Amino acid sequence: MLKFYGYSKAHGWKEGNFLDELGELEMEWYWVDFASPSEQEINLLHSFFHFHPLAIEDCMHDLQRPKLDYYDDHTFFVFHSLATNTDKQEIDVFLGDHFIVTYHKDHSEIIQSVESMLKRSHDHQDQDEYYVLYQLLDKVVDHYFPIVYEIEDHINEIEDNTQKLSMEQLLEQLFDRRGELLKLRQTVHPMRDLLYRMLNTHHLEKVQQRKEYFTDIYDHLLKVAEMIASNREMTQDIRDSYLSLNSHQTNRTMQILTVISVIFMPLTFVVGVYGMNFMFMPELNEKYGYFVVWGIMITMAAGMFIWFKRKGWFD
Repeated sequence: MLKFYGYSKAHGWKEGNFLDELGELEMEWYWVDFASPSEQEINLLHSFFHFHPLAIEDCMHDLQRPKLDYYDDHTFFVFHSLATNTDKQEIDVFLGDHFIVTYHKDHSEIIQSVESMLKRSHDHQDQDEYYVLYQLLDKVVDHYFPIVYEIEDHINEIEDNTQKLSMEQLLEQLFDRRGELLKLRQTVHPMRDLLYRMLNTHHLEKVQQRKEYFTDIYDHLLKVAEMIASNREMTQDIRDSYLSLNSHQTNRTMQILTVISVIFMPLTFVVGVYGMNFMFMPELNEKYGYFVVWGIMITMAAGMFIWFKRKGWFD
């Protein structure tokens, strides 16, 4: 489906299908959105707009890396927006003199938000194709923040363990959050590099004229990148703390088992000696030998327990 928006000094703001009338309308600028286009509509990228074949080919492939390519009469961008589950959605943009064309295979809340804003606006004279580009980028970057905040809140819950989960469950959730942060980083860092190229190129003069606006988006991307790095460090610290705690508990358990084993070693020796089946053993004929041996074993066990206790092995 194609959507058309544009402004003409003679005819004002226009919406609808006016591709065939562009020459007659003398549009100051226009925006065409290819939303889940059909094969026939896709062919317009070549037959009507005459975009470069490599740029059109990039549109056909899913999830290109965010990029910026310069061609003779237009510039090609690839943006990555994110859903709440950190799934990527690609938005391809063709930018030229007095026009902007967007292409996306699925429904995009970013595109819908910019469309609604343009429809509500009453002053279209100060708007142009670069204004639409700025709004698209701004909305894309703004959608990163709620995802990062949500992950950060979940990490804090894992650290506080408010749900009293087991260590295995906490580590599983922690590694899930680390995976989500990795996906975010793989999206945010290329977008940050893309904005840096836009701000430092001489091919996009109107970006330089609005440099303070695009710089603001770049600053937001830097902030998101720092938040992602900080949260990844936090997950690493929490993971190390849990692993250290688990190792300490394991060592503690092994220490207690070792103490119990050491206490029973001499008792086992005594029992083993008197469990031998020799006929002539002096103590076997003693009237109170059984009770004496029990007394010796109890004394040995109690003595060793007190000694280990004083050494702090039970603290």
